[in-house]
Amino acid sequence: MPTARVSSAVMTHPVRRAQAEELCARLGLGGLALDPAPDDSPSALRTALVAWSRVAEGATHQLMIQDDVDAPADLLDLVAHCADRFPGEALAFYTNWHARNGAAARLAALAGAGWVRAVPEEFAPTLAITLPVAMAADFRRYALESGERHDDEVMAAFLRRDGRRSALLAVPTVTEHMGTSSINGHAAQGVRRAVCPAGAEDARPALYEGWVLEELDWLPYMRYGEGFVRLPGQDATPRARDHFGWREALPHTGLTEELIEDAMRAGRPGPAAREVGDLYGESFADEFWIHCLMLGRQAREAALRCAPPGADPAGTPAGERLRAAAVSTVGIAGLPPERRPDVGQAHTELLSAYAWTAIRCGESLPERDPADRR
Repeated sequence: MPTARVSSAVMTHPVRRAQAEELCARLGLGGLALDPAPDDSPSALRTALVAWSRVAEGATHQLMIQDDVDAPADLLDLVAHCADRFPGEALAFYTNWHARNGAAARLAALAGAGWVRAVPEEFAPTLAITLPVAMAADFRRYALESGERHDDEVMAAFLRRDGRRSALLAVPTVTEHMGTSSINGHAAQGVRRAVCPAGAEDARPALYEGWVLEELDWLPYMRYGEGFVRLPGQDATPRARDHFGWREALPHTGLTEELIEDAMRAGRPGPAAREVGDLYGESFADEFWIHCLMLGRQAREAALRCAPPGADPAGTPAGERLRAAAVSTVGIAGLPPERRPDVGQAHTELLSAYAWTAIRCGESLPERDPADRR
């Protein structure tokens, strides 16, 4: 029985009240937080402030969950156990598959971690997030002074202020985003789903006992069909949100174009590359494979650097399923939004199999000299 006492609120708008009420009833959540000015310009922050104020008496933590999600029936119990483990942290239980934070969670899954520290320069994922009640009150005071309408941007700024750290992201994603509509103007991003979809049975061991990946070093991610790299310490620079193509970032990775070209010649399966190229373009087939090569390399580096001694990234059948789940989303997430609706099960399996050839090749690349890490 967890000692944390979690109260909760479903953030919603009157046009979605019915689905919010259904979610609230199904998960046993505390109640609705309705947009107090639904006819005004859209503002997620306006409604979030209501949700963060709905703290039940005696609660130690507040869970805010948005109305367009699916989640297991025992979500509150799972959140309470996680709050017991990390009582002073902001904990996010959903991460988009196409965000930098999604790339961080995917890399952590491949490395065998249960949690990963969010990149501080990106919006904080707030689809399902819990804060200690004192932090929730502090956030409300902070956010009341903001002119921003996106609560995830204000949350990120709040968490990184005064040297604070960013949120901890749950690597197995037990909450799932449903649909593509967006009251707050994000529909152009297309299909947005969880980076590492998992049932509660597989998620609990990772969330309750899995190690935490605190240090990301450089991070490969994809954006609209192209590969990029988040540089080490990029958040502390004037170019915190800039996108650096993987070629431009190579000096920070310990890799070279020659090494990547050799790996492609030796490890990339020609038939799969042609099939992916026919479907999504040769450029995507190249960029995607190189991205996954870098992903495999960095996941292995993260495990060597941060995992407990003797830890196996797969470890258990549940751990292997989490790795497979993270890779199942890497292809569709890397595509431009307009291409994602056309990706059926067969194409998902093709992209996953193709990704694994690159990831395994990346895992076998020569270990980086620690003196080269910068």
